[in-house]
Amino acid sequence: MLPLAWLGKAQAQSTKNSPDKPARQAGTKAKKKNTQAKPPSAAQRQRLARKTAATVGVPLTENPEVSLWAQDAATRLQLDPAWVQQTLALAQRLPVVEKLVLPPASPVAKDWGAYRARFIEPVRIQAGQRFWRQHQATLARAERKYGVPAAIIVGIIGVETLYGQNTGNFRVVDALGTLAFHFPLAHPRAADRQAFFRSELEQFLLLTSRSGADPLAIRGSYAGALGLPQFMPSSWAKFAVDFDGDGRIDLFGSPADAIGSVANYFKAFQWRTGMPTHYPVTLTPGQTDMDTLMAPDILPTFSVPSFVAKGAALEGAALNHSGPLALIELRNGPNAPSYVAGTENFYVITRYNWSSYYAMAVIELAEAVGREMNKP
Repeated sequence: MLPLAWLGKAQAQSTKNSPDKPARQAGTKAKKKNTQAKPPSAAQRQRLARKTAATVGVPLTENPEVSLWAQDAATRLQLDPAWVQQTLALAQRLPVVEKLVLPPASPVAKDWGAYRARFIEPVRIQAGQRFWRQHQATLARAERKYGVPAAIIVGIIGVETLYGQNTGNFRVVDALGTLAFHFPLAHPRAADRQAFFRSELEQFLLLTSRSGADPLAIRGSYAGALGLPQFMPSSWAKFAVDFDGDGRIDLFGSPADAIGSVANYFKAFQWRTGMPTHYPVTLTPGQTDMDTLMAPDILPTFSVPSFVAKGAALEGAALNHSGPLALIELRNGPNAPSYVAGTENFYVITRYNWSSYYAMAVIELAEAVGREMNKP
């Protein structure tokens, strides 16, 4: 296990938001609020996610289950029991995090155009171009080693954190602790998600213990994702690599490590070098078996002959595609949906975030930055 490194400014920031007495007093006041309030709207979720929430919680250990879990986890993970208990004793339960993981109270119609506009826009494209030029040799090396296009790596880091500009303001131990022990019961998959976050909290404690990093100093997303590529702790443990060769893994301060780790992640999920992510598709109303084509969702299932036989017309290179395809639907609010034929590589991108909209945003940002790179 290579040692980890963490972004210095993140550690410095944590000192001004440490769970000192004033923060505990503020947290006590927050405790009286109704934590079962309605889930926030999409706009409210965006505003909440931008907050630095370390001072609005209450001690996590007010829940007696936390101390019992800490004893068990320390034994299972072979960690110092006193260190685990002390870490969790200083962690905070954050009601804002509980709100953020709930589906919107009033879901709006999915709109690919609106979603796309958040990511395929001049600021992000220009930042992507700068990132690519600055790290061109590293991106080329990652492409050679892992077979993942530089453009896709650039697309991922751009969508996730705007090339490191937005890596998250939540203390990770607070975010994971909140979701591990207070995941909102109103969520349709509450039991599964809470188990997932308990596992991620374990992985976070393991990572910080092995590296000697301060678990109270690490900041990330409200879901506990870390660094430029927003890896969850388990993904850091499994897929992060020391791509700059300095003997440690640093997804916060080393763009090279982030680049190599994203490429390694995609390779682990069977990225196929040279395969397109999707093809254009034409559907004829009344002549397309939509129910059958949409049933597998984003999972590539249909051979080209089967796909075409069900009324999804392909042309050109798509007709010679050798792998399975999926019909990908992108809804456009009140307007007609858009469709593409997704390949196994499209599906691989959704292993990073289980959303066809996310995958297409990554692809189109990659293409947009690539076009800028190719201009004279």
